[in-house]
Amino acid sequence: MDLQLSGKTALVTGSTAGIGLAVAKTLAQEGVEVTINGRNRARVNAVVQQLSDELPGTRFRGIAADFSKIEEVNALLAELPEVDILINNVGIFEPKNFADIPDEDWMRFFEVNVLSGVRLSRHYFPKMLAKNWGRIIFVSSESALQIPTEMIHYGTTKTAQLAISRGLAELTKGTNVTVNSILPGPTFSEGVGDFIGNMATMNQVSVEDMEKDFFKNARPTSIIQRFSTTQEIANMVAYLSSPLASATNGAAIRVDGGVTKTIA
Repeated sequence: MDLQLSGKTALVTGSTAGIGLAVAKTLAQEGVEVTINGRNRARVNAVVQQLSDELPGTRFRGIAADFSKIEEVNALLAELPEVDILINNVGIFEPKNFADIPDEDWMRFFEVNVLSGVRLSRHYFPKMLAKNWGRIIFVSSESALQIPTEMIHYGTTKTAQLAISRGLAELTKGTNVTVNSILPGPTFSEGVGDFIGNMATMNQVSVEDMEKDFFKNARPTSIIQRFSTTQEIANMVAYLSSPLASATNGAAIRVDGGVTKTIA
C-alpha cells in the first residue's frame, strides 16, 4: 500500500532504539525524511549512519536533545524549525512503590513524558495549521487506561498525553491536520528483551517459557498472549501519519494485543 508520504518530513523523538527506531525506519521506507533523536550525540550519529547504510536511498538526519533540559529542546527547535509529522515517542519509565516516589521523580517524569510533547507541539502545531497539513502522534500506552500499581507516576503521564492529544485535535476542526495517540501494550523492545532474558536466566528457563509465564501471570488479559513487535507498533504509526488516515482525528488507537478489557 502506498501511504502517500513521499517528500514529507518527520521528527521522531527517542528514536535511537525500540519503538522510535522502528517508526523512523518505517517512515523513511515510505519516502519521509526522518530526523533521529536521542540524548547522546554519538549514539544519534551512529544510528543515522547505520540506517543510511541499511536503507540506501532513504534520508535521515540526527539531532541530539535531552528532553529534561529546556535549553536542549530550544536548540532542537532552532535547528529543525518545521516538520510535517511529529511523533512524540520519547519517554521514561521505572517501577517504584508509590510511597517511595519523591516529588523529584514526579517532576522528572512529567518533564520528559508530558512536557516534551507539549513543547514540540506548541512549536510545530501552528505551522501545520498555517499550511493546512500535518500529523502529530503521541506514543502513549495501555498504562494510560490501566494504571500500573508498580509505576503510578508513569501511568499518570501516559493518561496526560491522551488529554493533550484530544485537546489539540479539537483545535484542528475544518483543517487537514490530525492529532492522535496510540496505546501500545507490552512490546518487545531492547529493554523488555533484556528484562525477560535476565528473568529467564534467574529462573533457569528459556526466554520463550519466560514470555509465556509473563502473559499467564502478569498480563493474563492479553488476547495475543505474546509481546507485540516494535514493527507492529510502527506500522500503525506510519498509517496514522499518512493522508490515508485523514478521517482519524482525536483518537486513542490501541495496539495492545487486546490486553485492555474494554470495548471502547
